[in-house]
Formats: sequence, structure tokens, C-alpha cells
Amino acid sequence: MGELVDKIKGNANEAAGKIKQQSNNPETRAEGQAQEAKGKGQQLKGKVKGALGDDI
Repeated sequence: MGELVDKIKGNANEAAGKIKQQSNNPETRAEGQAQEAKGKGQQLKGKVKGALGDDI
């Protein structure tokens, strides 16, 4: 179950980050880049959980 939750959260953060990066405000763009990176990390975490099992 944790695998799916992490992947969903990751996708949501990536999407929100990509939207923020289209802003004219440099601070918002930087925040979007960080949020997208966080999302990619969450997706990776979900993949690892899927490979090793949810026990980690």
C-alpha cells in the first residue's frame, strides 16, 4: 500500500512543480523545481518499496 501512496504523492508534487515553474516569479519557479525534485524522490521511494516490499 505504501508503494502506491508514494507514487501518487510523487506524481502530484511533480505536476504541481511543473506548473509553478511556468510562473514569471523567480521564487515561484525555484519552488516549483524543488517540488518537482521532491516528487521524483517520492516516486523512487515508491519503486524501491515495490521492489523490496512495504516492510521498509
